[in-house]
Amino acid sequence: MVDDDTWSGALHRLWQAASRAEEVAALADDVYAPLLATPGVHLVVGTRWDEDATLRYMRALGADGDGPVIVATARSMPGAAVREPDGEPVVTRASVDELDDAAWPEAEFLRQSPGASVVACTFRLDRSGWAGLSVAVDASADTEGVARRLAQAVDVIVACHTGILQRGREARRGADDALLAEASLQMDSSLDVEDTLRRVARIAVPAVADGCLVHLLRKDGPEFVAATHVAVQQQRALEEAGRDDPWLTALLARRDDGDQALFLTGAALEGSPFAGPGPAGGGRHPTVVSVSTLHARGRVVGSITFVYQRPEDRLPDSAFLDSLATRAALAIDNALLYELRRHAVLSLQEHLLPSQLPAVKGWDLSASYEVGDPMLDVGGDFYDAVPRPDGSIALLIGDVCGRGAEAAALTGLARHTLRTLLEEGTDPGTALSRLNRALRQEGATRFLTAVVVTMTPRADGTVLLTTCSAGHPRPLVLRADGSIGEVVSGGLLLGILDDVSYESHEDSLTPGDTLVLFTDGLTESREADGTYFESVLPGRLSALRGSDAAHVAESLARQARTFRASGQDDIALLVARWNGITPSDGLVPLETLLEQAALR
Repeated sequence: MVDDDTWSGALHRLWQAASRAEEVAALADDVYAPLLATPGVHLVVGTRWDEDATLRYMRALGADGDGPVIVATARSMPGAAVREPDGEPVVTRASVDELDDAAWPEAEFLRQSPGASVVACTFRLDRSGWAGLSVAVDASADTEGVARRLAQAVDVIVACHTGILQRGREARRGADDALLAEASLQMDSSLDVEDTLRRVARIAVPAVADGCLVHLLRKDGPEFVAATHVAVQQQRALEEAGRDDPWLTALLARRDDGDQALFLTGAALEGSPFAGPGPAGGGRHPTVVSVSTLHARGRVVGSITFVYQRPEDRLPDSAFLDSLATRAALAIDNALLYELRRHAVLSLQEHLLPSQLPAVKGWDLSASYEVGDPMLDVGGDFYDAVPRPDGSIALLIGDVCGRGAEAAALTGLARHTLRTLLEEGTDPGTALSRLNRALRQEGATRFLTAVVVTMTPRADGTVLLTTCSAGHPRPLVLRADGSIGEVVSGGLLLGILDDVSYESHEDSLTPGDTLVLFTDGLTESREADGTYFESVLPGRLSALRGSDAAHVAESLARQARTFRASGQDDIALLVARWNGITPSDGLVPLETLLEQAALR
């Protein structure tokens, strides 16, 4: 027998148990046992109903029963709507024989108990449904006291359920926040547009939905980029739908900048690839589809389509989807901006460099350029190869201090000034001096280094090298036998002082020799232990003996890029291999031309 004090203690224990429970159903033992101990009570039945009077489950426990009888169902009982409480809990006292089976599925249990009467309390559990708690009592029971205890139990159950829902919402909110934070990190870690979109799809499944489609908005409409699903077969179906399904294409085309997440189910999916038992729409639960528009900086950049085949209570809310869409849109927009900037920088960089090197008999010319800055600011490295009036070839390479628009402007000025002067036959020292004067007159705030080498074939098959340098790294010569020579050169940086003159230094090449000009991005590439590529460059270059100019340039640039753990400077190389000439080539050495002119 349970007196009032014992009953109050039972309610307190129920409240404590609720702090640990995840569902009200888990609290049944803490409710049923004290009620069954009440004099005259023989059976307790609990029911759970959806808003549309669909019975979800019943749980019955008798005073002499070994365990509860649980009936899990999804049975629609429209007649039970008469029991649905509008607001406050409703207490019913009736004879068991008076119960209408259409409204009281509990009757099948209550009629089996020794009690002849029923006391029931029907109450609103939450916005999505309601519940009932019924007891079978005999004539000895104090029905008023039983009704009072039912009402007290219901008050505690509703309060516990509200607390459980609140904890669930807080846990869900915490999980959502963690997912959004992880999504931001994953999406922001890539500046490639398509890779960013694929990351969006991978992050969303299965944490957010069972399937995900991502589209990028192009001028001619949505462009499918990525799809993923928890089931491989359904992923293939999603990919096919994302590429060319007319229903989906039309839906995405109608979405605009101001739309929130749109949820579609049932009849709204008719004609879609998600309707019916097909691969893209089949599942244990009714298919729900949501579409979120991705918009950033006032324009639509794409869309995310989520496919759900899970219980309704596991669907994300619109606020979460909108937040995820906002983060995805910003990441995609950043990637798009980066892509536009990359194309613009590469285009500008191409215009600052020669489109192609000249083809000259006897010479194998090649160049390589590696962008070192991950932010892709325009670099200041430049090079060129210039045929001269006397039949010689002038090679020039330089490096403007810094990056960006100002460096690009000086790069263009330096390269085109030197090219124009050298094409006119100006000697290297004079060309550098005139460039220095132009920089000073322009008020340039940046300095630059450069080296100019003229290469003049001689009658004996060798080549005369005339080199002038303005603070630039010394060129190297890879001899035919694999030995490495350094071209002597030196001089003041350009743009520092007025009226600077530059001295010329002479060297020579023999057939099979290769001249290598480079910027300091090559030599200053540094390993994690602090070793500079400059220290290993001679050995790396010597190993390329016998290679053509293109292989030398590309190999050294690639090796330096792989070598360096730090350093983000651009790398420019200009390589000239002297293969020699024969009389059949029709090239007359410069000395012969001069001798013929003297005889005249």
